[in-house]
Amino acid sequence: MPKEQYIYGIRPAIEAIRAGKQVDKLLIQNGLKGPGFHELFTLVKEVEIPYQFVPVEKLNRLSKQNHQGIIAYLTEIVYQKIEDIIPFVFEKGGTPLILVLDQVTDVRNVGAIARTAACAGVDALVMPLKGSAQLNSDAVKTSAGALYTLPVCRQADLKETLKFLKESGLSIIAATEKSEKNYTDARLTGPVAIILGSEGKGISAEYLKFADGEVSIPIQGDISSLNVSVAAGVLLYEVVRQRNN
Repeated sequence: MPKEQYIYGIRPAIEAIRAGKQVDKLLIQNGLKGPGFHELFTLVKEVEIPYQFVPVEKLNRLSKQNHQGIIAYLTEIVYQKIEDIIPFVFEKGGTPLILVLDQVTDVRNVGAIARTAACAGVDALVMPLKGSAQLNSDAVKTSAGALYTLPVCRQADLKETLKFLKESGLSIIAATEKSEKNYTDARLTGPVAIILGSEGKGISAEYLKFADGEVSIPIQGDISSLNVSVAAGVLLYEVVRQRNN
């Protein structure tokens, strides 16, 4: 990892966050204490930055410097709030198209999805604050730069986000192989949010409860499922097809 992609130390991390730097993830040494750490941790929770407690050995492998138990990964991506995006899309006369990713942790998949989403006219990519891929240089490269232009929203509570989308008039469509409804039979011309889950776990049951409909993509061969980035492309361009017709 290039050195400029992260910073280390308690005070540098505090100052970076206060200066408005976009911190993608914070690694914290197990058992770290003290007033400096308390100040940092309070700020991290206030700004809603993803964090993870890790053994000191992991931090030592990442940095030979005096990291003080803190390494912060930086990103050039500017995160936005979905609560600001939806009203803006409606105000300019648009029909919102939102893509929600649940537990998609592979950075290249997220990058590929972002590239397709930008091409398909998606208004925002929504990801939970925890349990999502880190939007690092690999993700940006795979997205062909789309992650710099496509609005990305990291939401602390995905259930509240889905509730907000429903209350804003969007239909929530969940893509799941368990559905018997073909994706081409879903009505996708209105305001819609499509949820995709990881290839291994699928969409969490707690989020499926918010779905207004569930759809699947027919599989003809011996492989049981599509790559999540391919599935995103199929579904998003079905929206494009229906809206253009």
